[in-house]
Amino acid sequence: MQGKIIKGIAGFYYVHIAEAGIFECKAKGIFRKAKIKPLVGDNVEIEVLDPQEKKGNIRKLLARKNALVRPAVANIDQALVIFAADKPKPNFNLLDRFLIMMEYQQVEAVICFNKRDLVQSAEIEKLRSVYEPCGYRLLFVSAREQKGMEDIRRLLDGKTTTVAGPSGVGKSSLINLLSPEADMETGDLSEKIDRGRHTTRHSQLLHIKDHTYIVDTPGFSSLYLTGMEKEQLKSYFPEFAAYEPYCRFQGCVHIHEPGCRVKQALEDGQISPVRYENYAMLYEELKNIRKY
Repeated sequence: MQGKIIKGIAGFYYVHIAEAGIFECKAKGIFRKAKIKPLVGDNVEIEVLDPQEKKGNIRKLLARKNALVRPAVANIDQALVIFAADKPKPNFNLLDRFLIMMEYQQVEAVICFNKRDLVQSAEIEKLRSVYEPCGYRLLFVSAREQKGMEDIRRLLDGKTTTVAGPSGVGKSSLINLLSPEADMETGDLSEKIDRGRHTTRHSQLLHIKDHTYIVDTPGFSSLYLTGMEKEQLKSYFPEFAAYEPYCRFQGCVHIHEPGCRVKQALEDGQISPVRYENYAMLYEELKNIRKY
C-alpha cells in the first residue's frame, strides 16, 4: 500500500492512506543503515502488519521532489507565509527571513496577511507596496470574518503547501476553516499517539482533500539563516536582479561599494527601504557568524 507521512514522532510515522485512514508505522532498519530519515510529506510504500489496529512498516521511500531543512518536510509545492496585518503588527525582518529561506530552498512563497478586518485600506496598500514589487503574490484575509477563504482554497488546490509564520497570527483558525476534518483528524491522531497538545512543536501534514495537503509547522518567533554565505544573500532578494547588472563593480554586494545601482534604486524609491534595511542587517548577521 502507498501513502504519505503526515507526522513523525519518537520513531513512529503516521501514514495517510487514501480510503484506508492513518496507519502507525515504524521505519525498517535499512533506512537507518543508509542514514536516510523519512520526513513528513514523504510518499512511502508500507507493509500492513495489522489492518484492524492500522499498524505497519515503512518499506520504501518513493522519489522526493524536494526536501526542506526548516521546516523539515518533503515534496512541497509552495509555501504560504502567514502574518497578521495587525495585532501583532508584522515583523518585516522575520517575514523576510521566511521568504529568504523559501528562496534558498527553491520553494515558491505566497504571503498571506490575516486579520485584514483590523486595518484600513491605506495600511493594506502600504504592505502591498513593500512586497508586490519583489514579485510575491499577496493575499489579505480575515479568519474572524471568513473573508478571502476562497482565494486560499484556490491556491491550495491539488498542491502540498507548507504553512509558516509566527505564533499568534491566526494560523490555526485559518487551517480549521479550510478543513474542519483536519482538526478532527489531528484530534484522533493526538489521541492515538497519546501526546495531546505537546505534539504542536512538530510539523504535521493535514489532508484537506484529494491531492491537497497543508503542512502545519510550529510558530517561529525567530529564524536564523543557516547554510548560506553573506555573498549569496543578495540573490534571495528578487527585486535586486533588475539593477545588479548596472553596478560599477562585478560582485557588488550593495553595501558600501560606489556606483551601486541597487542603492541608487533605493534612493530613487524603486526598492523598498524596509526590504533594503533588512538586507543590510542580515548581511551583517551572516558576516559575523563564526566559521568553525
